[in-house]
Amino acid sequence: MTPSSYVQTRDGLALAVYQHGDPADPTVVLVHGYPDDHSVWNGLVEQLRPAYHVVTYDVRGAGASEAPASRHGYRLSQLVDDLGAVVDTVVPGKRFHLIGHDWGSIQGWEAVVDPDLAAQILSFTSISGPSLDMAAHWLRNVREHPVGTVKQLLDSTYIMAFQLPVLPELAIGRGVLDLLVSRSKRAGAARPTGRPTNDRDARNGLGLYRANFLGRMTLPQPREVWVPVQVLAPDDDAHVSSRMQREAPAPYCRNLLTHQIRGNHWVVEQDPALIAARFADFVPYAHAVGR
Repeated sequence: MTPSSYVQTRDGLALAVYQHGDPADPTVVLVHGYPDDHSVWNGLVEQLRPAYHVVTYDVRGAGASEAPASRHGYRLSQLVDDLGAVVDTVVPGKRFHLIGHDWGSIQGWEAVVDPDLAAQILSFTSISGPSLDMAAHWLRNVREHPVGTVKQLLDSTYIMAFQLPVLPELAIGRGVLDLLVSRSKRAGAARPTGRPTNDRDARNGLGLYRANFLGRMTLPQPREVWVPVQVLAPDDDAHVSSRMQREAPAPYCRNLLTHQIRGNHWVVEQDPALIAARFADFVPYAHAVGR
């Protein structure tokens, strides 16, 4: 798909942006994760566009967007700036709903505590991507959920491997990342579109892990969230446990709804109608508590 436009970031990169539906309708922004691009949302876009102006974009380093020169360009603060640049350009002055998946959700948690951006966000739906700070704090409370903590740490061993130099890049070239993605097949096809992993995007996206994980896991600083939040936690997510997704935000979110849903880590592709239905149910609640 040809981008609708390109948006310039604060550090001079061009992000490919795609718009669907009537701009006069309420806006919902969809932010993808790793190792995907905007097309992971195609099914959900078709579900939402009759009632919403839907905005997707390729995050830095993915799809048709440019990549930063170093891992520092993948810091969460920069990703939040990118989201701000997109909405300020595409829907200036307009409030919007936000849905994130995987790393798109992780950066969404940063956006809803950003002093400037949070005021523009009507609601946030998080799917398979917890706040790094909240997740780290939840993992530290091992006495409250020892089995859950151990399981999540085992499921996350690939994250430590991603911190190594050179080796992850070599592994991507040999198809190891595709094998990791295939772990999500237990509750249906991991990638219903059959789209293979793009090696360029996969290598670039390692910067997300290298720029953010160790610092946040070592010194977490969870912050209070006032934006209405909905967590959709797939029951067969091989990478992020449903329990951690639902429990980690609870102490910090003033208006929080959590749902365990049927699906795997790529439920946004696997069952977009389910995501659309949950979003439709959530919007009235978000409007009511967000007044």
